[in-house]
Amino acid sequence: MQGNRQVVLRQQPQGVPAASDFELREAAIPELPAGGLLCRARYLSLDPYMRSQIAGRHTSGAIAPGEVMRGETVSEIVASDSAALAPGRLVRCQGGWQEYSAHSPDQVELLSADIDPPSYALSMLGMTGLTAWAGMVWQAGVGAADRVLIPAVTGAVGSAAAQFCAIRGATVIGIAGSAEKCDYARERLGVAACINRNAEDIGERLSELCPEGVNVYFDLVGGELLQTVCERLALRGRIVLCGLMAEYNRSERSPGPPPGLLIARRASVTGLVVYDYDHRREEYLRECLPLLRAGRIGQREDLSHGLENAPQAFSRLMQGQNFGKTIVALD
Repeated sequence: MQGNRQVVLRQQPQGVPAASDFELREAAIPELPAGGLLCRARYLSLDPYMRSQIAGRHTSGAIAPGEVMRGETVSEIVASDSAALAPGRLVRCQGGWQEYSAHSPDQVELLSADIDPPSYALSMLGMTGLTAWAGMVWQAGVGAADRVLIPAVTGAVGSAAAQFCAIRGATVIGIAGSAEKCDYARERLGVAACINRNAEDIGERLSELCPEGVNVYFDLVGGELLQTVCERLALRGRIVLCGLMAEYNRSERSPGPPPGLLIARRASVTGLVVYDYDHRREEYLRECLPLLRAGRIGQREDLSHGLENAPQAFSRLMQGQNFGKTIVALD
């Protein structure tokens, strides 16, 4: 066995993270813990919340320079001191940006044979899909009468949310960063209309597309867009606050829309932290797997190969240059 290649945070990024803010190093492979597992990563999930970890503003904790970047992986058990978890099995775990990681049995979850390809355990059948379902189905209760607005609609969570809402009969309006992405949203995600944020005035287009207001807004970006939507919210509209993509790279956060806008619309605003729904993963899979098998939903993956390319892929993600769920395959 060779050493354990890892990606560590080299320095605090100034604004958008660059590949030079990270460093590839080789460390010793972890020892097999008593009663535990040694795993080798096969797929690594890259997610915007990692920028908040770097900035020290995430609920899961902070990452300091010199520390290995954290992240969820699909990993293969290569050695085991647990009778229930044999080598060769695939698990979902917090393996981090490294090739090898050690875990106790309660820190991993065996992948079901129903999850194929295995990378879907990090996207549509993992935290990505669970986030979208929890926000749109369990919290917002989206139905056929709703006009739903989803920014970053071709991204990981946004694309899943759009499909779930369309299946439930809602009219989905998406926002994306290029004509190509807007075409994809309309053709593949069930989106009725898509606003190109780099070529159109979002406020004007929303007023045209939703003359009676937006019923549900799945806020994945924060920033000025939240104000724009609140000004066009339908009576008793619902907002699910999930992400801050527009603010992750900033040192200061936007103060947000004035409460008067929300009061006037009798709006409901809820925050979504996907970890609160971790105990409902099996319930989600029971709902989602039949849709996936029937071809009614899917997940585009923005795939990079090799751990050494994780920093560049993360930089692309934080600039909105990804197209689908960002995943690194550790070939």
